[in-house]
Amino acid sequence: MSPYIGLSIPAQAEYLDIVRLTLYGVATKAGFSFEDIEDMKVAVAEACNNAILHAYAEGEPGIVEIQFEPSEGYMKITVKDEGDSFHYVQTAPEELTLHHKSIQEASVGGLGLFLMQALMDDVQVFARGGQGTKVILTKQVYRKEEIV
Repeated sequence: MSPYIGLSIPAQAEYLDIVRLTLYGVATKAGFSFEDIEDMKVAVAEACNNAILHAYAEGEPGIVEIQFEPSEGYMKITVKDEGDSFHYVQTAPEELTLHHKSIQEASVGGLGLFLMQALMDDVQVFARGGQGTKVILTKQVYRKEEIV
């Protein structure tokens, strides 16, 4: 395992700014562009929000663990909780698209995952049968000279 920066936060929305600030610092050091950092902040906040809103019963204390693993050319971010997991079925990205669909066909519960997949290069979800969920988000570093 690569060296990583880790956070354990209470499963409460008011702690998300700490996650975003940490991500900003780690991603800046890793060479990500401002636009890519903003995309990662939205995706990671969405993964954390899912854990905060769905993993623990209202009033039940819970922890969300976040790991930032910068590597050569990419960063892997893991968001993990130990609360109730959901039944997740991996679907092909083309099946998740909202193109050519009406707003009534969009499922509210799946929009967060759709957003994460749209903003990150890879998204993996591991739901452990009622014993927590782990979301792994990966983003490649693209240098300006590579985008030509």
